[in-house]
Amino acid sequence: MTKKQKKVFIRIMIAAFLMPVCYFIPVENSYLRLLVFMIPYLIIGYDILRKAVLGVVHGEVFDENFLMAAATVGAILLGEYMEGVAVMLFYQIGELFQSYAVGKSRRNISQLMDIRPDYANIEMDGEIEQVDPDEVAIGTIILIQPGEKVPIDGVVTEGRASLNTSALTGESLPREVKEGDEVISGCVNMSGVLKIRTTREFGESTVSKILELVENSSMKKSRSENFITRFARYYTPAVCYGALALAILPPVFHLILGQEAHWALWVTRALTTLVISCPCALVISIPLSFFGGIGGASAKGILVKGSNYLEALSETKYVVCDKTGTLTKGVFAVTYQEAAEGFTEEELLEAAAFAESYSNHPISKSLQEAYGREIDRSRVQDVEEISGHGVCARVDGRRVAAGSRKLMKKLDITPVEPGRTGTEVHVSVDGKYAGYILISDMVKPGAKQAVADLKRAGVKEIVMLTGDGRTVAEAVASELGVDIVKSELLPADKVDEVEHLLEKKGKKEKLAFVGDGINDAPVLSRADLGIAMGALGSDAAIEAADIVLMDDDPAKIALAMQISRKTLRIVHQNIVFALAVKFSCLFLGAVGVVGMWWAIFADVGVMILAVLNATRALTFRKK
Repeated sequence: MTKKQKKVFIRIMIAAFLMPVCYFIPVENSYLRLLVFMIPYLIIGYDILRKAVLGVVHGEVFDENFLMAAATVGAILLGEYMEGVAVMLFYQIGELFQSYAVGKSRRNISQLMDIRPDYANIEMDGEIEQVDPDEVAIGTIILIQPGEKVPIDGVVTEGRASLNTSALTGESLPREVKEGDEVISGCVNMSGVLKIRTTREFGESTVSKILELVENSSMKKSRSENFITRFARYYTPAVCYGALALAILPPVFHLILGQEAHWALWVTRALTTLVISCPCALVISIPLSFFGGIGGASAKGILVKGSNYLEALSETKYVVCDKTGTLTKGVFAVTYQEAAEGFTEEELLEAAAFAESYSNHPISKSLQEAYGREIDRSRVQDVEEISGHGVCARVDGRRVAAGSRKLMKKLDITPVEPGRTGTEVHVSVDGKYAGYILISDMVKPGAKQAVADLKRAGVKEIVMLTGDGRTVAEAVASELGVDIVKSELLPADKVDEVEHLLEKKGKKEKLAFVGDGINDAPVLSRADLGIAMGALGSDAAIEAADIVLMDDDPAKIALAMQISRKTLRIVHQNIVFALAVKFSCLFLGAVGVVGMWWAIFADVGVMILAVLNATRALTFRKK
């Protein structure tokens, strides 16, 4: 408990002890009895009365503090001292319970996302000095010892270690790193001493971006939250005016008919409806449910930028996936090559590797690795990268082109049709066809199961988009069980395909695009829901996507949908339960069937039950 919560708890205990004492004190004089009951009432309710008065002064009249103050003061003025104190006591118990539940939710999320580093180690004159990560410049060598967090993104310059990435990915499997490997902030060094050369400032590092994302997630409200906000804005004044009408109109009507007014009876009923009408259960439990859902998702390595995206995820009926890096590993290797007449396989591979030597694309890297020798880039000039087609360059004075069949056709060269499956890299030298190289990308182990999980989750169509050739694309799609495959697409073509699917879907259906977040930013932004896969250290992913999966596991997509739907079920349960009890008790209170004690249950009891239900969103077990 916080200090504030402890103080409220002590006040509750004192008031709870004084209430029966005051009730059994043999005081006949009504004024003395009022003074006796005012002691526990002011102990437990002075802060509510103060907030109610300040609300009236500042023009914010209709809130739960005003409702509680009006109802309890009215009950005391009518001589119902015990009921007035009891309403305030139970309201404070409900508020304490709510405060504790919200605090626990926040602490759980803080623990799950406890990745903010406290310091960075810099070696100076043979001694290690701890400095604030904000003060570390790009290119600085920092030291990470076993048990310490990696404070800033960088590259390992010395050492080998196992890194615990569970706070980022939700997975307990450690990641081995060695000299030359990139590491990201937020991981914990489990073994060995690492020296890292920083590649970013702390404010731009992965840990800072993730923490900012989580902290801002509550700013983007779902439709359910916006509905409750609008509902409370009109509902509270309506019930206040309704209670006033209930207190005045029936007695006046009785007087007109020449009957006894029974003012006390109708005022008591009006005060009862005020207590019943307090919308705490809805106003507190709905945001808490979404907050819990976002926290539960973050524990699984799924970062959701707002409750509106969590809600949209539950309505997703179309999932469009990029192939490379999403459904496949994105690790390419040369599996076959065939040289045309007049060229050897060695010449073919050398020409392709040199032409692609300035590119960081996985296919280019695989060609350079297959070549296996150091590439002298001074031999390469006039490099021109043609988006979606390939690369043209001058190697040793000869014009070399390496890329897709489209590139060959663009250069008026007829490529050979390979008899095997794989990503094709066709090569020409000085306008003459030199042959082709096949590069294969491995399907992720969990990709097939992930597709099956999505279909079980109610997704109508799973579409795969790729720039690869038709044969390769269809082979992968067939292996995974994907419904629709679109191949040989340029980046702009992917946007067009998503646009077409958006026109096809129903009004209440959502389309999610899943990509690696680096090359797919335009498509991620255009879809109803952009999901970035394997986004550790990727700025583009965190910026463009609405939901960020922090590892490369495609099964997290279906898991995120399950978390979303559980959260929405809890939200709808709370809305239906709270409104059903509220309106039932309001009617029964207005006609005099239920009294102040039922009103206490309708307010405090419903709020406690709704908050308890909302906290279930924090935990999730995969089905």
